[in-house]
Amino acid sequence: MPLLPLLLIALPLIEIAGFAFVGSLIGVLPTVALVIATTILGAALLRIQGIGVVGRIRAAMETGAPVDHELVHGLMIAIAGLLLVIPGFFTDIFGLALFIPPLRELVWRFLKSRIVVVGAASAGFRPRGPRTIDLDSDDFSRRDESDRRRLPPDDGA
Repeated sequence: MPLLPLLLIALPLIEIAGFAFVGSLIGVLPTVALVIATTILGAALLRIQGIGVVGRIRAAMETGAPVDHELVHGLMIAIAGLLLVIPGFFTDIFGLALFIPPLRELVWRFLKSRIVVVGAASAGFRPRGPRTIDLDSDDFSRRDESDRRRLPPDDGA
């Protein structure tokens, strides 16, 4: 965590240096066009790969398979899209790299032993059976609030 503030300070400086370097090589207008193109590419890749991940998560949930792998891949795709939308060449390199499935798999293998993905099934939100209680009219009676205070509690008899 101590590296995060340093990264937040260093990242804009690195991006400015990248703009200056690329701008001196190819010119200002092509540099701006390249930044706009990577933003559009990032949005398109995010949409295409994001829809695929959502489908794989849905399929895994329907079969009852663990979804941790797909959730982490989906998170990496979202981060990749965010990095491509942020203007700059340094973030674009990392964003494009995260869109490559074999590289995401390497990152997943590295993270798998270090994180725990908690899904609804492991968090105790699993349905435990039917939630409908079917009663006949003679199986229950209504009492208003004043009756509840006067009557002793039911013993089940």
